[in-house]
Amino acid sequence: MDIRKVKKIIELIEQSDISEIEIKEGEESVRIIRGYGRQPVATYAPAPAPAYADHGAPQQAEAAAPVKAEDLVTSPMVGTFYRASSPTAKPFVEVGQEIKVGDIICIVEAMKMMNQIEADKAGTITAIHVENGEPVEFDQPLFSIG
Repeated sequence: MDIRKVKKIIELIEQSDISEIEIKEGEESVRIIRGYGRQPVATYAPAPAPAYADHGAPQQAEAAAPVKAEDLVTSPMVGTFYRASSPTAKPFVEVGQEIKVGDIICIVEAMKMMNQIEADKAGTITAIHVENGEPVEFDQPLFSIG
């Protein structure tokens, strides 16, 4: 892909509200994600949570029922958990929010790639088990859905 085209796409994104775009041209493709350069890189040791807006601490519903394995959304990979698309954006989901299958509920950054995690079941978010910016392991519980 011509570098002039990529530069023009970046300029257009900077002037819009778009945070991510992927363009494929034949065998070539380019993916541009705005606002992730300032976020911490995934580490294997727990790092302090970044000072993001008020959506860093795990949340629990008032009287949460015992968690069943089928009620959990787990991490599909090792990486860093983010509740929002950027430090200033509002979180994808909150405790008490209704979600549908396919809704984006968080991002897991792995090897500098931002992977949007979609809900695999519908229901209500009853708990968030991970803090924003925290490292996660494969199959680690991220959310409880009731």
